[in-house]
Amino acid sequence: MPVITAHHLRRITTNGVRLNVAIAGDGPAVLLLHGFPHTWQLWSGVMERLAGRYRVIAPDLRGLGASERAVDGYDAGTLAADAEGLLDTLGETSAAVVGIDAGAAPAVMLALRRPGLVRRLVVMEALLGGLPGAENALAGGAPWWFGFHDVPGLAETVLAGNEAPYIEWFLDTGTLGRGVPDEIRAAFVHAYTGSEALRCAFSYYRALPTSARQFREAVATARLTMPTMAVGAHPVGTALEHQLRPIADDLVGHRLRDCGHIVPLDRPHDLLALLAPFLSAGLPE
Repeated sequence: MPVITAHHLRRITTNGVRLNVAIAGDGPAVLLLHGFPHTWQLWSGVMERLAGRYRVIAPDLRGLGASERAVDGYDAGTLAADAEGLLDTLGETSAAVVGIDAGAAPAVMLALRRPGLVRRLVVMEALLGGLPGAENALAGGAPWWFGFHDVPGLAETVLAGNEAPYIEWFLDTGTLGRGVPDEIRAAFVHAYTGSEALRCAFSYYRALPTSARQFREAVATARLTMPTMAVGAHPVGTALEHQLRPIADDLVGHRLRDCGHIVPLDRPHDLLALLAPFLSAGLPE
C-alpha cells in the first residue's frame, strides 16, 4: 500500500489550537478524522483515490500527531468545534465528514450541532457514550485499556520508554494480525512517543464522561438530518449503527466481514467501495 504523495501539509490555527493538516485534491470537501493510535496517515490507503474528485482534508486531531499538544479540550464538543473552525478557515461551507474510533464522536457532534455544514456523515468502529444501543457490545465491560488510560498520569508514566510495543499491539490487533505498512507503523509509533504525546492521547479517554453528557444534551433537541452511514467491523460490529438509528433520519449500516478495527488500513478497497457511491450521491456528474 503506497503512502500518498499528492498532498501538502499546513499548520492551521482553529479554536485556539494549531493543527497539522494534510490536504489533497480539489472539489467538494471531505473531512477525515482519525482515532487512536493514529495520525492523518491512517487514511493513506484511501486519500489518493478520494482526491481524484474531492478536496480531502485530513488533520491530526488536537494533541495528536504533529498537532499542538493542547492542555485540554479533548471532549467531543471541543473537537467538533476544532473541525468546524478548520473547515471555516479553509473556506468550506459544506463537507462530507468521515470519522473512525476517537474521530467518530466529533464527527457526530458536528453533524448534530451544525447540520447545514455536514453534507454527508460516515462513522465507523466507535461507540458513543451517552447514547443507548451499545449494551450488547459492552456486555463484558469496557476494554481493559479504557480504565488504564483513564487514570490521570498512570499510563504515561508506565509506558514512557516502552511506547513502541504498546502502540504496535494496538496496530496488530486492529488489523487482525495482518499488520500495518512499515512506514505508517513507524509514523504512528513516533507520534505517540514521549510523555506529552501519551498524555494527550489518554486525555481523549479521560474526557469520555464529558463527551457522554454532551451527547445526551445534544440528542435531546437535535437529530442527524443528513444521509448517514455507519460502518462496523471487528470488534464493534453493528453497535454503532444501533446507537445512531433512533436519532438519524436517513441511516444505512454496513458490516465488513474479516476486517479489523483499523478499517482504512486493513480493508481500504472495501472501504472505498462503500465511500465512493455514498459520497458522490447528490453531486453533479
